[in-house]
Amino acid sequence: MSAKSSLNDDVLFGQVWSREDKLSPRDRSFLTVTALISQGTFEQLKYHMTKAKENGITKEEISEMITQLAFYVGWPKAWSAFGIAKEIWK
Repeated sequence: MSAKSSLNDDVLFGQVWSREDKLSPRDRSFLTVTALISQGTFEQLKYHMTKAKENGITKEEISEMITQLAFYVGWPKAWSAFGIAKEIWK
């Protein structure tokens, strides 16, 4: 395991995501998906949207989140995110 993957797996997904007394997994998913869409980091978005769905984000909420972001991060990013969300929340 490389140092990068160890940092990702052990720190981010291990230590940070497990601090549920500070922020729920649902809220972390909401923030993570928002950040990825804002940056246009779509290669990671499918995984995190799937995780968001598992963590309780509804189809209506993801749609509203992306719509809201469209006005701040641009339509092309939002449109790309809608395509991924549509695939996950069939």
